[in-house]
Order: sequence, then C-alpha cells, then structure tokens
Amino acid sequence: MTGFIERALDSAWLWLIARICLAVVFAASGLAKLVDFEGGLAEMRAAGLEPAILFNLLTAATLLGGSAAILADRLVWLGAGALVVFLVATILVVHTFWSKTGPEAQIALFFALEHVSVAGGLIAAAIASDQRRRLRWRG
Repeated sequence: MTGFIERALDSAWLWLIARICLAVVFAASGLAKLVDFEGGLAEMRAAGLEPAILFNLLTAATLLGGSAAILADRLVWLGAGALVVFLVATILVVHTFWSKTGPEAQIALFFALEHVSVAGGLIAAAIASDQRRRLRWRG
C-alpha cells in the first residue's frame, strides 16, 4: 500500500488533478465575470469598487491568469501569488466580518476563513510546483 501511495504522490496525473481542483473555482469565477458582464459589474458596485468596468476586467484577468499559470504548471508561484493577493483583498473589501454583527458577521467570517484556507492551498501548490521542478532537474 505504501508503494502505491508514494507512486501516486509522485505521479503527474495526481498533480494535474490537484491543480485542476485548486484552479476550477477561480477559472469559473473569472469566466462568469466575462460571460455575465453585467453581473460582474453589479458585484463590483456592491463592493464599492469604481470604475466597476475596470475592476471587473482586472478581477477576471487575475482569476483567469492565475488559474492558467496553475493549470499549465508554469510560473505557479506568480499565479498563486496573484490569487492570494486577490483573496486577501476580497477579505478586506467584501468579507469585512469585523464591521458586521450577528448572522451577517458570521457568514462573512466563514468566507474569510475559507479564503485563508484556499490561500494556504495556493501557497502549497507553488511550493510543490517548485519542488517537483527541482526534482526533475536533479533526476
């Protein structure tokens, strides 16, 4: 069993599945901001971000560009870093649990904690990508 797990953890297919799982939420959100452009603009306005068109385009570009880097396993550190900055900014602008009360504060806190967890996964992916590349160079 241990041999199977070690081979799986070293495999290209599991690394690809992990990257797909990590990037899918960002890619889907980035595409949604372009496909439903008016909906994306409404999100930006609701967050107080003006000009909404600029923020919607920058958000879509960040989400899609970061996802593409992770999926392609190229410059993962840059794509993951951009998405971590996006997540932190989202907490500071949208999920401001410290300024809310009651159920609204609790929901915002849950979203903020989820963003922190995903940021950790993005950082782990950047580290894993770098380590996998170093191992290939040595091997």
